[in-house]
Amino acid sequence: MVRDNDYVAVFHSVHRVMKAEKLLKREKLDILLIPTPRQLTSDCGLAIRYDADLHARVDVVLTTENLQPIELYRKTATGFELVAGIA
Repeated sequence: MVRDNDYVAVFHSVHRVMKAEKLLKREKLDILLIPTPRQLTSDCGLAIRYDADLHARVDVVLTTENLQPIELYRKTATGFELVAGIA
């Protein structure tokens, strides 16, 4: 379940999302691998959900490993807001 203010990171392949999950869990970050919410599109069908207070740490880990998501959303009361996307 995605709660208000949670971030949802969408990747373009199962390989990349699984690698990101492994790296983030190795750093002891409280993230969760979830099915991509229906409102969002994803080639692989999986995404990573995490609390807003982890955003900076997650961003550092993924950027360091050159594993940024293709889209990053933040859940709001009315839906999902695109925070960042790679063109």
